[in-house]
Amino acid sequence: MTPQQIGILHPGEMGVSIAASAKNGDNKVYWASEGRSPKTRERAERVGLQDAGTLAALCRTCQVIFSVCPPHAAEEVAEQVLTQGYAGLYLDANAISPQRAARIGERMAAAGASFVDGGIIGGPAWQLDSTRLYLSGTRAAEAAAFFASGPLEAVVIGDEIGKASALKMCYAAYTKGSTALLCAVVAAAEQLGVREDLNRQWTHDDPRFPDQTSGRVRRVTAKAWRFAGEMDEIAATFRSAGLPGDFHAAAAILYRRLTGFKDASATPSLEDVLAALLQEDIAA
Repeated sequence: MTPQQIGILHPGEMGVSIAASAKNGDNKVYWASEGRSPKTRERAERVGLQDAGTLAALCRTCQVIFSVCPPHAAEEVAEQVLTQGYAGLYLDANAISPQRAARIGERMAAAGASFVDGGIIGGPAWQLDSTRLYLSGTRAAEAAAFFASGPLEAVVIGDEIGKASALKMCYAAYTKGSTALLCAVVAAAEQLGVREDLNRQWTHDDPRFPDQTSGRVRRVTAKAWRFAGEMDEIAATFRSAGLPGDFHAAAAILYRRLTGFKDASATPSLEDVLAALLQEDIAA
């Protein structure tokens, strides 16, 4: 495939790894520094991204744009791109519900742009066989080819917009939803005075489980601010499928109670995490 000029919105920890995979295929990858943090600039410069300066310049320069942002901002970011008169290929790789992906796709089509729905499973893609980008849409195969040099693995699962997002939602419903459930279980046991008793029972069942659970509850604090919006999207996805969304709506509340740990210099203690979870007045 002929190398393309590709724009990335915005190169956070995940986005910069996706940009690096696209760059490995000899594509020229751009970002827009206007309004972005020094930390974002450092990430972009580390992998050799070209700075277009502004969103307007990026949209003029690039035939392809990838969006990787917090789920609540996905539609706003897409609208900002369309405001620039963009009519190229737009790949939304955000953790959003299939119905939200469909809305963005409809807006893109109405403006003369092409849309590919994407869902990322795994962490930042720096190693082979660690991260997959699922894609759907009529131009999904074309988008997948940008990542043929890896290490990100792009997988096309159909022509239907929303299918890739649906897979992402169902996968994260368990992986991140089960961590939220463990947060609630341990916090409830603490509040009710039976946490040590619960740990003894867990140790009887599986000696590794208490430490594994504590580790999951403590480590999730680093991304809880982002996972909250993802839980809202999963709740909406379940409801659209005729299933209750209440469990993941509750998971969103739990994760919002942990947003104070964003950008913490170290992983917090379990006691600090439980104290945050048990403060009902925080973002309930």
